[in-house]
Amino acid sequence: MVHAYILIQTEVGKAASVAAEIAGIPGVTSSEDVTGPYDVIVRAEAENVDQLGQLVVAKVQNVEGITRTLTCPVVHL
Repeated sequence: MVHAYILIQTEVGKAASVAAEIAGIPGVTSSEDVTGPYDVIVRAEAENVDQLGQLVVAKVQNVEGITRTLTCPVVHL
């Protein structure tokens, strides 16, 4: 199982609606609107890196109001 944090920038005033919509996507375990350089932080999981990429590109990035994403896979050192 691969876990990742997805840092999201949104259009002004869209953070809450983006976080709420993303929370309903299968594979997303949490979605929070936050303050700072990013507007929403999402925790997601997938069976492998390819499925994680598909989740981000095909589902998360298609949510209206998102301007940029940064995916940070979790590593166990």
